Amino acid sequence: MNVSPNPVLAESPFPGILHATLAGAAQGLKKLSVWEQVLKPGSSTPPHRHDCEEVVMCLGGRGDLLFGNGRKLRFGVNQTLTIPPNEVHQISNPGPEALHMVAVFSQTPVGVSMPDGAPVALPWPT
Repeated sequence: MNVSPNPVLAESPFPGILHATLAGAAQGLKKLSVWEQVLKPGSSTPPHRHDCEEVVMCLGGRGDLLFGNGRKLRFGVNQTLTIPPNEVHQISNPGPEALHMVAVFSQTPVGVSMPDGAPVALPWPT
């Protein structure tokens, strides 16, 4: 068991995305990873997928969850997204304020791939 301070959100190489890994393999977890992210207005994650389930809790702002099949779901503060394994998706912030989220993944480390299956090397610990 651990109690540790949350790391400070830091600029990532992905434009407009601030990131902090709150918990994962480095904290002794074997099956979960927890990330905090902020997307600045007008920014988005790249389209991608994971080999695991993902749950995203919106703490502030609003966003769009875009699926590879063209489907779009709008979400906002105090709403939770559930994304099944291998579902191509992208989260974007169309609003005028920052989109603040916490995401939980059912694996550690989190494997991320592009829609075509090419692996993505994440610039942070997962």
